[in-house]
Amino acid sequence: MEPVYTPVIGFARALFAAEGLRFTVTGAEHIPREGGAVIVMNHLSYLDFAYAGLAAMPAKRFIRFMCKDTIFEHPVAGPLMRGMKHIPVDRESGGTSFRAALTALKAGELVGVFPEATISRSFELKEFKSGALRMAQAARVPIIPIVLWGSQRVWTKGHPKRLGRTRVPITLSVGAPLTPSRTDKPDAILAALRAQMQAQLDEAQAAYPPLTAADLTYQPARLGGRAPTLEEASRLDAADVAARRAAKGLS
Repeated sequence: MEPVYTPVIGFARALFAAEGLRFTVTGAEHIPREGGAVIVMNHLSYLDFAYAGLAAMPAKRFIRFMCKDTIFEHPVAGPLMRGMKHIPVDRESGGTSFRAALTALKAGELVGVFPEATISRSFELKEFKSGALRMAQAARVPIIPIVLWGSQRVWTKGHPKRLGRTRVPITLSVGAPLTPSRTDKPDAILAALRAQMQAQLDEAQAAYPPLTAADLTYQPARLGGRAPTLEEASRLDAADVAARRAAKGLS
């Protein structure tokens, strides 16, 4: 039992039950019961880290998530994040967080990474950053993909929170591990990882209850929904980055 993580999970599960959220987890047997691994996830909502952790529960493991450093500055969330041993990430300078993640992996921890870096407004897979792969290669541990679907209907970028009793179904699909060697070409491994996660996402979307009416805003344009296309979402993301850098006085 961990003094902070365990009670936080208990509170979160009680909250999820009060909201009526319905979770379906497949492939949980791919989470190793011991040893380090990089857990990579698609990013649809602000609460994905809380939901994704449920996939590790059958293995009795905890995931140390890499999260933006501003969360650690919050007077309530900050102490909890540090107590759960999550890893702060400065998007403008990631060297410190990379080293911290590597230390955790070599100590046998599961480290959670969102390779898209930010929430996908299109609800499609965005371009993957290479950090998760480089960590796995340096620590000589496997990469395990988790694909979430449905979480965008609870609280996502550009939409109001829906934290009442919504009874939203959320699926988590855990894929088979990829074990890259130090000599593997990064582009090839990233392409294989993204293809595997796309297949998991396609399967999750096909099995999900159909979305109608207002909920079509949470459906990708490719599937007839009203979410921005990947190209439109990329332009919105670029504007966010420019605004954030300007606020920090960066060119």
